[in-house]
Amino acid sequence: MMGKPGSKPTDELIRRAIIGDGTAFTELWDTHIGSLRTYLRGTMKHLDDFYIDDICSRSFEKAFRQIRSFDPSKSQFSTWLRRIAHNTALDTIDAESRAQSRLVSLDKESAGSGQIIDTIGDEAATPLEQIVEEEDAEKLEGYIEGLPELYRTIARMRLLDGLQYKEISEELGIELNTVRTRIRRAKAFIEAMKADDL
Repeated sequence: MMGKPGSKPTDELIRRAIIGDGTAFTELWDTHIGSLRTYLRGTMKHLDDFYIDDICSRSFEKAFRQIRSFDPSKSQFSTWLRRIAHNTALDTIDAESRAQSRLVSLDKESAGSGQIIDTIGDEAATPLEQIVEEEDAEKLEGYIEGLPELYRTIARMRLLDGLQYKEISEELGIELNTVRTRIRRAKAFIEAMKADDL
């Protein structure tokens, strides 16, 4: 009987991820994302699903970048990943608290200027997007295929189709902040995969 995606032993997927196999990391995502969300919902009860997804994304991004430092003799991958997620959650909460304290005064000064905020992130191409314009489309498509499922469609829409954040938000029916977060994470994953190819 053939195994379905995500059913391969974690140690094999880790070995493949260490040598830069993006699909192996996608399988690690598929295998562990459910339990990681459950862990975060149980330990960070005051966070909503937006923040849970954001922390999961950041945690997997960090794990992807640090995969060579994972030592299976010291802990299981799931335990290592939960530790990364716990620290990431604390960092996120701390950063959010600082940001909220800064925004209180900004909100008072700029009431009614939400239209400006809606376009943040669309004005200029990032360095990655400038590279993407010159990147071999087939190679970029390969990087996008290596992304966790959560980011694939959004990455195609932004990096291949050139849609603006607001257009993506309207087409997919998701919040603008969610679009920004997922695109940012997708770019970080792609940058990590590109670095491994160098």
